[in-house]
Amino acid sequence: MPQGKVDPKNIPDDGLTTRQRRMLPITAVHTGEGKGKSTAAFGMALRAWNQGWKIGVFQFVKSAKWRVGEESVFTRLNELTDEPLVEWHKMGEGWSWAKKRGDEQDHARDAREGWEEIKRRLENETHDLYVLDEFTYPIKWGWIDVDDVVDTLAHRPGTQHVVMTGRDAHPRLLEVADLVTTMTKVKHPMDQGRKGQKGIEW
Repeated sequence: MPQGKVDPKNIPDDGLTTRQRRMLPITAVHTGEGKGKSTAAFGMALRAWNQGWKIGVFQFVKSAKWRVGEESVFTRLNELTDEPLVEWHKMGEGWSWAKKRGDEQDHARDAREGWEEIKRRLENETHDLYVLDEFTYPIKWGWIDVDDVVDTLAHRPGTQHVVMTGRDAHPRLLEVADLVTTMTKVKHPMDQGRKGQKGIEW
């Protein structure tokens, strides 16, 4: 497909104009074994910020103690606007298994509470773009019902965009998504015993 061009054979007979079709909400999944899933999602968030969109970032597996570079950047960007455009929620700061000790039932309950908060925000059209970082894992572990996720995403109001990241994305997530990217690892420094590096991993 040429860059920026749509094959006329792929245009659905839905009665929408080209402009209307361009305004439809996007559901995206970044999955696979390779590096860059979250980074690509934060790149989308950066473009959304440039458009003046309201962004909600929800990290499902990151510890509240971890400081990722993207969070620091968006914190600084929030200082440039009249009102903050980016809300950043590590699940360790509110409803996460990472904040306190607990067994698997505690962690599952906290993950479900996090998802319920996101559902409320989707219903209220709180954000223009949602980044659900490492969201595939609590689904894979059975902590969050994939059928509920798919139904919520398929019937969300307005033009809210949602991007989800993490390995082993459930087939139903791929089914409901408009955009699916699989990151494939060819080589990685960790294969040579090298740990994560400043400016590369964080």
